[in-house]
Amino acid sequence: MTLVAGIDSSTQSCKVVIRDADSGELVREGRALHPEGTEVHPREWVSALDAAVADAGGLDDVAAIAVGAQQHGMVCLDDDGEAVRPALLWNDTRSARAATDLIDELGGGEAGRAAWVAAVGTVPVASFTVTKLRWFAEHEPGLASRAAAVCLPHDYLTWRLGGSGDVADVVTDRGDASGTGYWSAEQESYRPELLKRAFGRDLRVPRVLGPRDPAGRTADGAVLGPGTGDNAAAALGLGAVPGDVVLSIGTSGVVSAVSTLSPRDVTGAVAGFADATGRHLPLVCTLNAARVLDAAAALLRVDHAEFARLALSAPPGADGLVLVPYLEGERTPDRPEATGALHGLRGDNSTAAHLARATVEGLLCGLADGLDALVDQGVTVQRVILIGGGARSEAVQRIAPLVLGRPVLVPAAGEYVADGAARQAAWVLAGTEEPPVWAHAGARSMTGDAVPALRSRYAEACDKFIARSAAESV
Repeated sequence: MTLVAGIDSSTQSCKVVIRDADSGELVREGRALHPEGTEVHPREWVSALDAAVADAGGLDDVAAIAVGAQQHGMVCLDDDGEAVRPALLWNDTRSARAATDLIDELGGGEAGRAAWVAAVGTVPVASFTVTKLRWFAEHEPGLASRAAAVCLPHDYLTWRLGGSGDVADVVTDRGDASGTGYWSAEQESYRPELLKRAFGRDLRVPRVLGPRDPAGRTADGAVLGPGTGDNAAAALGLGAVPGDVVLSIGTSGVVSAVSTLSPRDVTGAVAGFADATGRHLPLVCTLNAARVLDAAAALLRVDHAEFARLALSAPPGADGLVLVPYLEGERTPDRPEATGALHGLRGDNSTAAHLARATVEGLLCGLADGLDALVDQGVTVQRVILIGGGARSEAVQRIAPLVLGRPVLVPAAGEYVADGAARQAAWVLAGTEEPPVWAHAGARSMTGDAVPALRSRYAEACDKFIARSAAESV
């Protein structure tokens, strides 16, 4: 049996899966936690990886390894390969003003957004590396002056696994590069003038590998895959194909689709990312996802099983109670300073069950808006694949078809980012045109008639929120 390893270095933890390269059968796995916060020193990722590998029984018998990791994080290295500051993570919103400034510098408003979309397929938001570089240069110029190179979390871990101390050896893949804001998935090239505009000078950037190009070897001789960002890795792990939309409810909410089309959304809602197979991965991301469920369950002082029972005991629409779930600001729509809001609260709907139902429906309505945005960009939707920690909720699974209006497939719980990285490792090892086919078992199909009133009430509540925010800003 030939073994491959997939690593998922996510916001919250590091997971390692070891699978049979031919069948995909899980052999063993391990995990370790990451520190909390929106900035983390890269050495913490290395420590967590070491602990997760030890928990998985080591990698001595593994023939190939690949890394999937959280996107966008800014890792700046000096000439000696040392991080010059803790990495700013995707969910760090301090660069929101930098994003606005970068759009304004290319014309502002719709013209500025269109210029960015034409250049790299995306409109800058606080999550993207390009905006973090601008913030870094402006707010910490002394540290920024030491930076010689910039890379992403998965690039950094792949480089460390390869054992090189030379920043010239850092590599990436097109999936993760497409989330920087200075690499174009459509043109398959960097836009160095945009990086220089953001940072004020040039930085070394990783060489972009193809989907099955080796990135080198570990000290033990294992082949390294190019790795990729977490969303592209999850799509690969699920075996998603055109017609599938992957809806992930994790730390962030993500709606993405494997596509042959490169989107050009000047609103900025749909990012023109690349996938891990050579195709595209149009994607909508929200900041608020599973932690909305966590917060509501904590408010009600119940565990998640009881929270789901409460939500399912209330009627669709929660008798008019609507939650706008912007608990941590929001990325889509781009409202980094926003807060959550409850609308329609009355005496007859001020129960735990109604709040639980409104929480689930509000979360799903926000993601349904993302699904609509993909469709507006020409994405065909045949089914929705529901994954992530939040997708384990019985209430989320059962309510999703009512909100989304489409068949929903819920795979068995798994580490799909790590699985996608492992599948990529097997692909690099095999050297075939297409990745190996790994079977998935235990998926549940969820159906139900759509309830359009859920979406219309949510849209009305969002309009009121926007109007209130506009009035407060005057």
